[in-house]
Amino acid sequence: MTSGLSAPTLVSTTPVVQLRQVHKSFGDHEVLKGVDLEVRRGEVLVIIGPSGSGKSTLLRVVNALEPISSGEVLLEGESLARKGRELNRLRQRVGMVFQQFNLFPHLNALDNLTMAPRRVLGADRRQASEKARRLLERVGLAGKETSFPHQLSGGQQQRVAIARALMMEPHVMLFDEVTSALDPELVSEVLDVMRDLARSGMTMLVVTHEMGFAREVGDRLVFIAEGVIEEEGRPADVLDNPQHERTRQFLRRVLR
Repeated sequence: MTSGLSAPTLVSTTPVVQLRQVHKSFGDHEVLKGVDLEVRRGEVLVIIGPSGSGKSTLLRVVNALEPISSGEVLLEGESLARKGRELNRLRQRVGMVFQQFNLFPHLNALDNLTMAPRRVLGADRRQASEKARRLLERVGLAGKETSFPHQLSGGQQQRVAIARALMMEPHVMLFDEVTSALDPELVSEVLDVMRDLARSGMTMLVVTHEMGFAREVGDRLVFIAEGVIEEEGRPADVLDNPQHERTRQFLRRVLR
């Protein structure tokens, strides 16, 4: 795989994402309970926790896929409490990759990548196609431009999804359990792309159960349970010496 990426970039002190006392409820069910969190430019934040703990909801409020019930979400100092074009302008800075690949089945890989830049940004078709080819090469899929999703493995489809998110030149990337739907032998090829992104200095929020990846790539690890951040710190510190019993119980189950 040819990454063509730059040398590692140091984490800055500038916050890209800020959550201030964020609450999110679905009806009577409160999913996020006063979350405070900052993610700095160039930082890889890994989020772990049991199913139903609020991990995916946390990511979805960062790019305004879910409106918050109270609190504040800031992206590069600007509140996401906007509407219309202003909110769309901010959301373009956030790329998100889901557990399910969400590719358009009727479009080949190249067209999956170029649709949003052309329709949303009015990008020139030729320039968008050239950029898409470069990104497909970057994620190890040179030569797959004309392949349709059903002709690709799960790992290849997920790498197309990552390349598609990168087409909009996001300032931060969100990854929501992106390897959990893959066969075990395909997981590493997706994690390799994410490693390269981290080395390039991309700001990343990663929800995952891949603890080896969390330890190797993460700058900081957050454990969330029942909508509350229970513990955070350097990945090695949290994984090797968790301070809270709920964290210890979760890690015993996952690492078993």
